[in-house]
Parts: sequence; structure tokens; C-alpha cells
Amino acid sequence: MKIEDFKNKKVTVMGLGLHGGGIGTVRFLSGAGAKVIVTDLKSKEELAPSLEKLKDLKGVEYVLGQHRPEDFTGADMIVKTPPVPWNNKYIKLALEKNIPVEVDSSLFFKLCKNPIVGITGTRGKTTTASLIYEILKEAGKNTIKAGIGQIPVLSKLEKLKKDSIVVFELSSWRLSALGRCKLSPQVAVITNIYRDHLNYYKTMEDYAADKRNIFLHQKPEDTCVINWDNEITMDMTGEVKSNLVKFSVNKISGGQAVFVENKAIYFNNGVDEKKVMDIADIKIRGIHNIPNILAAIGACAALGVDLASMKKAITNFAGIAHRLEFVGEFGGVKYFNDTAATSPEGALAGINSFSEPIILISGGADKNLDVSELGEAIAEKVKAVVFLKGTATEKIISEVKKHITADGEKEFVIVDSMAKAVELARGSAETGDVVLLSPGVASFGLFANEFDRGDKFKEAVKGLK
Repeated sequence: MKIEDFKNKKVTVMGLGLHGGGIGTVRFLSGAGAKVIVTDLKSKEELAPSLEKLKDLKGVEYVLGQHRPEDFTGADMIVKTPPVPWNNKYIKLALEKNIPVEVDSSLFFKLCKNPIVGITGTRGKTTTASLIYEILKEAGKNTIKAGIGQIPVLSKLEKLKKDSIVVFELSSWRLSALGRCKLSPQVAVITNIYRDHLNYYKTMEDYAADKRNIFLHQKPEDTCVINWDNEITMDMTGEVKSNLVKFSVNKISGGQAVFVENKAIYFNNGVDEKKVMDIADIKIRGIHNIPNILAAIGACAALGVDLASMKKAITNFAGIAHRLEFVGEFGGVKYFNDTAATSPEGALAGINSFSEPIILISGGADKNLDVSELGEAIAEKVKAVVFLKGTATEKIISEVKKHITADGEKEFVIVDSMAKAVELARGSAETGDVVLLSPGVASFGLFANEFDRGDKFKEAVKGLK
């Protein structure tokens, strides 16, 4: 596929949204000379911020507040927003007419001629992708980030040079599109797979199947870096046809591997074991970040990066926004933003990252996940908790109550704003405590997305006096 192929083609963009991805897609297609129709169930008023950013474009048609069948059956191509399911009735109309349906990731892969490092997983993919990017930069590589954060994917194509290496964070939704096109990155990284998005997928098997697409269509000379400590990913290794690199917090004997032994990280290239660095040199908080570092080392080793560059970049890496992000200290209390913990496993990792007493801000929207372990951890490890209103909140409270003893009662407060949550958390905190936003569930309802939730937490904390 070439960018010139879009010229004068009628392309329907399904889902403009408010988070930037749709804006980037429309801009790219319009710039390529396509005749673009944008359709979204949201109204013109609801989409005003996005429409304002596209007002300079000429010739784009907007169909808002509805979807029309003719926009899906009369187009040359459909580009849907990643979360729209493939069994959506309008997408099915297009597929029945043999009209190609793409996602930003599938278009990027078809248009990109550069090597791509793809990173997926339920937890840790953004940290791992960011680490890989920083290591490659330290090694003097020309590297481009895609899919990390809210920057539109297709806008990155124009920044590519002949020697660029793309570091692409891939959700299960974006991977589903790649699977349909039988495309996988040259270097695939799977951090882990846990129960998640079961409000979208019918079964855990369906979720894992989309994740598999990151390596299923690799060539023998490609590389797959996979978690040897995660039961689901370990079971996938038999399907890997490319070079396999395992990573584990325990020693791995034989084969290419990255592992921990005697409080240090080692890389085995299949012939020799070499020490990369001591665990004590790592600055980012949380033992759950060790596997992320191991995965990044495995990916960068596949790209020929020297161990000294890896050590320097990892040592200097201080973490990323919204993931155990230190916001500030007020009255002897430290505040941390871990809004990206949208699953129970994520919140557990956040809670376990602190030895100080924790005032937790939890709760939100349900993704049909098991919150029993999270409830137990809140009951046993958290000094006080403030809950955000949402469909999952009562589920978490119910699990907490199962583990409360008579002499350890906790007060359950549910609020409908982040400002109120921070105010109450501050009132419960004493010098030496930590206030931690680590919800363990999704953000929709009170917030536009998890980043909006984290931003509102930071605003509320910085407003403290």
C-alpha cells in the first residue's frame, strides 16, 4: 500500500471521538487526497473540541448523531476506531460488500517500510514501550513512538526516515486488525496477559486470541520476547515460529533469555550469559516494573543494542505519566497518580509498591473482572480508602467487607468527583502517609478516560494548600 492509493478514494471514518485518534486519522486521509466522510453517534455539540481541531480541512463531510448504511456500503474503504467490534452491524454491512475495513494500526503497518517493535500485554506495555524507546535513543538509533499515549498513530508516518525504528504499543483491538491482514511486527513483545476487557470480549480466550496476533504472522528471522512467568504467555510459546527470547524474574537455563539472579539482571544470547545491571541501580518504583525492564532488554538485544547503552538508559529512566507518577508532597504526605491501573492486577501492583501507610482512591466503572484479590488487599494493606462512584465500586466494597475484622472496620465513602476524593483522602492522611490513586477499574462515567482521571487528580493535588 502507498499513500497515493488514497487519492480520490471515498473513505468513511467511523468514530471521530474526543481523544485525538480520530482527528489524526481524518487529517491523514484528507492530506492524502481521500474524499472523507466522518460518522459518529455523538452530536455536533458533543464533538465540538474535535471538530474545532479539524475546521481548517476542506471537503470533509460530517454525519453526526447517527450512522447511515450508505456510508458503509458506498465507500471504497472504512477506517474504524479500534474499540468498535468487528460484529458491529455497520461494519458487517461493509464486509458483506467486500469493502476493506481498516484500523489506524493496520494502515500504519501496510504503509510503513521500517522495522517495527510491537509491544502488547494487559499490564506494563506502556512502560515497556517507553523503556525500549529510551534505550534505542541512548544507543543512537533513530526511533519513533507510535500508539504510546494519545498521540495519533498515522501522524507518525511523515516523521519516518530510512533508518527509523518504530516502537509501537499495540492494544488487543489494534492487534485484531493486524490479525485480519496477517501482519505482525519484526520484534514482538508480550509483557503478560491477565483477565481484562471482559466487558468487550465474550471470553478470556477471545481476548488472548487477539493478543496472539503480535507474533502469529512473524517470519522465522523475526523475534518474539515473551514472559516466562505468566501462565497464559508461557503456554503461547509453542506457537512462536520466530526467534524466541524468554524473560523471567528467576534464572532461565538454556536458550536466549533475560532473567534475574543474585539481585542482578542477566542476558543470555544463547551462547554466553552477561550481566546487564544490578537491581539496586533501577530508579522506577515498584517490583512489578522488573519484568517490564527484562522485556525491554530482550527487545533491544534483538536489535543489536549494546548492554552498556541498556544499563545507562534504564538507570536514568524515572517512569512515565499516570503510572505511579509522583505528583507532590503536602504536609508530609506524598501523592501518587497511578490512574493507568485500570485492572485489579494493576491496582495490586500499585498498593504493593509502598511500605508507607496508604490512603487509597479506588473504584469506577466495571469491566466484568474479578475484584476479590483487590478487595482483600484493600482490607489488609490500606489504612483508609475513598471510592469513586461507578458500577464496579459496590463490587469492590463487597469484597473488602469479607476481610474486615471487628477491630479493623473501615469507613466506606463514595464520591462523585476527584476534587472531593482528594479532599477526603487528605483529611485521612498523616505525616509519612501516601495518598495513592490506583483505581483498579475503568474510568468511564465520571471521566473522559483514565488520563482525564489522572489529570483531574493532579489538578486537585496541586490545588492543595
